[in-house]
Amino acid sequence: MNSRTATDTGTALWIKEKSHDLDNLLIDVIETAMPTPGPGQVIVEIKAAGVNPSDVKASLGHMPQAIWPRTPGRDYAGVVVEGPDDLIGTEVWGGGGELGITQNGSHARFMALPKAAVRAKPASFSFEQAGSVGVPFITAFEGLKDAGWVQPWDTVAVGGANGKVGQAVIQMATLVGAKVFALVHRPCEYIGHANADVEVIDISQQDAAAIVREKTGGKGADIFYNTMGSPYFECGNAMLAKGGRHIFIATLDRAVDFDIFTFYRGKQRFIGVDSLGLSSIDGAKIFETLKPLFEDGRLKPFPINPDAVYSLDDATEAYASVLRSTQDRVILRP
Repeated sequence: MNSRTATDTGTALWIKEKSHDLDNLLIDVIETAMPTPGPGQVIVEIKAAGVNPSDVKASLGHMPQAIWPRTPGRDYAGVVVEGPDDLIGTEVWGGGGELGITQNGSHARFMALPKAAVRAKPASFSFEQAGSVGVPFITAFEGLKDAGWVQPWDTVAVGGANGKVGQAVIQMATLVGAKVFALVHRPCEYIGHANADVEVIDISQQDAAAIVREKTGGKGADIFYNTMGSPYFECGNAMLAKGGRHIFIATLDRAVDFDIFTFYRGKQRFIGVDSLGLSSIDGAKIFETLKPLFEDGRLKPFPINPDAVYSLDDATEAYASVLRSTQDRVILRP
């Protein structure tokens, strides 16, 4: 264990209660001491931390699991500054469902984590790149795993393709050689990285189900990864192949029309993914699997726009930009 000094303090975001609206976020910036690690814990000095929609929604009271008061933040990259000697100085990355929700999270200078939750980041990644990966790739990975993975002969359609989870899914699906359709809800191009060509379908102007069935000889999509829920629910179901899997990670409307007959006759499956149920230890195991793919360039972190990197003092602006659907990966740098 390293020794503490009188200067082991830093700033942290602090949320005492839910905010009433996005324009009046109740986020304070406080000075706080380095936390004391519990049994089996390490202390990480945060160098960069992604801002996820769930971080913002929690501050607005939309996450009933969230415990108040707390420091938010689910993703991180940083350096181990207290813990076992063999970990001190290790540059680490990660993310987890409990961070910033049921315990203090990464939007701070220091964070306490289980030793089992830390993994060395790719050496070639900047802290901003490493801090950008987190929840989007964890969620994408978990959904595809629960769906039985993607095969080279599969057709995968992604609803909300330009969102961060959508981009992560497309990277993984094209990596194995699957045919991928990127569904968007307005005229635009696919903005993320892909390992093969991706066909974009604008559901505001095109019949996505008809196009996918036509392009697959009438078969349809083996996997529909729905990152937004209700806006893509109908077209996603309409394009599912026999035995197809429809994956959900979020929704706008909770109630939707559902054709039970088509569902059971099609031997289809609905798969729900709740990233809040995946701990930082679960996230570390996923990162361990994905790390070699990032290291050799088959997977890529999100591009970092310097204008989307904020200090903690500008956190309210960073949070607002995320919920207003900026295309940038927003990063806080404590």
